[in-house]
Amino acid sequence: MQNRRQKFALVSAGAIAGAVLTLSITAAADKDTLAPLPLNELRTFAEVYGRIKSDYVEPVDDKKLITEAINGMVSGLDPHSSYLDPEAFKELREGTQGEFGGLGIEIGMEDGLVKIVSPIEDTPAAKAGLKSGDLIIKIDDTPVRGLSSTDAVKRMRGKPGTRVTLTIARKSEAKSFNVQLTRAIIKTKSVKFKLLEPDIGYVRITQFQEHTVENLAQALATLYKDNKRPLKGLLLDLRDDPGGLLNAAVGVSAAFLPQNKLVVYTEGRTPDAKMQLTTDPANYPRDPRSKDDPLKGLPAEAKNVPMVVLVNAGTASASEIVTGALQDYKRAVVVGTQTFGKGSVQSILPLGSAGGIKLTTARYFTPKGTSIQAKGITPDVTVEAIQPDSDKKQVALPIIRVREADLNHHLSNPNGDSKGKATPQPEVPAAPETTEPSRVDPRDPDPKTDNQLAQALNILKVQQILDKKN
Repeated sequence: MQNRRQKFALVSAGAIAGAVLTLSITAAADKDTLAPLPLNELRTFAEVYGRIKSDYVEPVDDKKLITEAINGMVSGLDPHSSYLDPEAFKELREGTQGEFGGLGIEIGMEDGLVKIVSPIEDTPAAKAGLKSGDLIIKIDDTPVRGLSSTDAVKRMRGKPGTRVTLTIARKSEAKSFNVQLTRAIIKTKSVKFKLLEPDIGYVRITQFQEHTVENLAQALATLYKDNKRPLKGLLLDLRDDPGGLLNAAVGVSAAFLPQNKLVVYTEGRTPDAKMQLTTDPANYPRDPRSKDDPLKGLPAEAKNVPMVVLVNAGTASASEIVTGALQDYKRAVVVGTQTFGKGSVQSILPLGSAGGIKLTTARYFTPKGTSIQAKGITPDVTVEAIQPDSDKKQVALPIIRVREADLNHHLSNPNGDSKGKATPQPEVPAAPETTEPSRVDPRDPDPKTDNQLAQALNILKVQQILDKKN
């Protein structure tokens, strides 16, 4: 039967703006989506509509009123559902495969202002020194208060090479200050690696992207080659990883787990919102039609090497899937702080000629059935990150982060929710990536200045001693 409508399923393992999205087009049988309308509430709506049309201080266009009503209806559901007008819908469909000029920040909204959740590594925002928790109060000469999150994102994005000035409010600073940034095509290196010391490998995944799985295999192969013997320990750094492609998360998990192990499953109200994804190679190639396993070059020892996974409040969605799977199977010790807690899946549903809606359609669960929604992954060993204060005194200050539970209308956790508040966030197209893994700067990371990394290294060394005794 010829379908009258196609559904664009957005499997979003990205929590936040700047997170990577995968847009797949799947044919779905059209179904009647019209529900009985509540007459009393519609009468109230009509009365408010009429009052605005007759009494508001200036005339308001009908289209604007209806669009804003739809915006409010959808965005009030949870932080990740939103209405996409025809222009935004077109940008999403075209932009997920293209390059865009941006700043490289993951954002949320707080009290009508744009709040920086985290600057993305190797982007203009990170290089300019923007920090988690910074509030953007002005974009060029336009105050942010009063703008929708979508409008704010549009103003920050633009042609690569053009400049934008952000006015920043920071809790540690008495006055707001301006930061000028040059927009760039956001290309990220999703996998970085180095030998931290003899026999100890370090791999950082910045985002889960199209080439992440094969890049991870290349990085591990290089580490084993450089070490000239099997590694005795591996640190997998997922701190400040906002997520990305779901199949990449499954592939990364598969690199360290036996075949056919459950990695993640989803539960929703419709049949296509129910999935079970295992470490079978069919679940993670970047081209679903490909029969090649991107992990075929993986050193066999990688399945058993003692591991520590480093996480923090910026560890979101896809990176939480990996962390949850490795923790559930006791494959790795999780070190750091509570993760972000984004455990929902969004789908893009077209609305004929009127754009579409990005709607939360499912929750995902770890292999043992744990929902991390609005709760996150609890580390096996909690280690708070510290940073020097603004005067570089000896006193260290805890790093303040925002989590899913801080978002207004956040979706509840079926196993018990964390209380919190915040507002909807837009999501932006996938950032293009380089197709090769890269070596980490030898000076970074450094256990001497990174207390979480130092603790993780100590845990690996204790594991080595225990393994020898056994």
